[in-house]
Amino acid sequence: MLEGIFGGRDAARTLLFLENYGDGYGAEIARTFGTALRPIQAQLDRFERAGMLVSRMRGRTRLYTWNPRGPIVPRLRALLATALPFLPPEERERYYTQRRRPRAKGKAP
Repeated sequence: MLEGIFGGRDAARTLLFLENYGDGYGAEIARTFGTALRPIQAQLDRFERAGMLVSRMRGRTRLYTWNPRGPIVPRLRALLATALPFLPPEERERYYTQRRRPRAKGKAP
């Protein structure tokens, strides 16, 4: 759906992932979609150079998030938020409903 706008499936998936989860790193995004790491990293770098994303190091991992000072970021995020509910249900469930924090101690999986 958004591939034509953003120039490819990896770009669209990367932005949808960040809209859904707020932040992420290349290996996490690549693992989620079962794709190679290098194309995802290339998209993250491209979006950071364009001013849409910012990154910071968390240990040895480069974590990407939305640039709060990016002039078009609010409108871009609004577009992505509008598109998320229109993804096919199986795609939404598979990619965008992951648990991102550990379970409470002693809680059954």
